[in-house]
Amino acid sequence: MKSLKLLLMAALTILSVAGFAQDTTKHKMAKQHVNKMGYSCTMHPEVTSDKPGKCSKCGADLVLSKKEQMKMEVMKIYSCSMHPEVTSDKAGKCSKCGMDLVLSKKEKMKMEVMKMYSCPMHADVTSAKPGKCPKCGMDLTEAKTTSKPKKS
Repeated sequence: MKSLKLLLMAALTILSVAGFAQDTTKHKMAKQHVNKMGYSCTMHPEVTSDKPGKCSKCGADLVLSKKEQMKMEVMKIYSCSMHPEVTSDKAGKCSKCGMDLVLSKKEKMKMEVMKMYSCPMHADVTSAKPGKCPKCGMDLTEAKTTSKPKKS
């Protein structure tokens, strides 16, 4: 009789822990879904999207949330000089006007300070250490810095 009570208590404990773990997982998944929403309306914050567009209520442009703006400042970002909302983590062309995407000012400054290596054939392939280009296999060469030497 005592072992039956012990077995029943163990089963209830396992079931309650399993139920709690599932609720936590659902909560995390819902939270991740919310984090994907990067754009919102300044007048209607409940209107969100994972890409730029127009507000369904007032027609205003959706803008990046403050959190997404901070993330972009930290990440290596390429953007269009004519359309700053068009960004990428790789070099490429602007989807609106076709201009080349350029590195952010912060990344340009980092590259001037750090010793960087790049592929002579693929300017978008850079590394902090020597190696091979993943696109063509050529040796990465030391990138020239754009800063001018100081005159004394």
